[in-house]
Amino acid sequence: MNKTQDFTKYMTDMMGAFPVDTSAVQEAFKTQAAFAEKMSSVALQAAEQSAEISHKWTRETLAKMAPVATVKDEPTDYAKAMTDFASASAEVAAENMAAFAEVAKKVQMETVELMMAAGKEAQEDATAAVKKATAEATTATKKASAK
Repeated sequence: MNKTQDFTKYMTDMMGAFPVDTSAVQEAFKTQAAFAEKMSSVALQAAEQSAEISHKWTRETLAKMAPVATVKDEPTDYAKAMTDFASASAEVAAENMAAFAEVAKKVQMETVELMMAAGKEAQEDATAAVKKATAEATTATKKASAK
């Protein structure tokens, strides 16, 4: 029966000839973690602002409902109270939707800035890693040729 050839030594020698630098991976992880922290900060800040807008909107709506809930002398007064409430609610809705739009606009701008900065940083890291790998490969090739 034929014996299967063991390639372990060949693979070990081959991998030893091309050393791997784990610092590039560690730097990439640190960069990604910093980017995630900044993105989380943007998202949490937007969530906080949205919650404040929602809370303010609820308070204003409840305050404007008080006149609707009071007893009126004439039936037409109920209709007027409802009309006034609807008008005020529409006004408050427009203001708060504009506030939500501002939050969204700010998040969009900050996200674009972060993405552009991350892209530039990733490009710089990749360029540095390629230059370093090229230098190491050249050195390894020269050593292998010398043997």
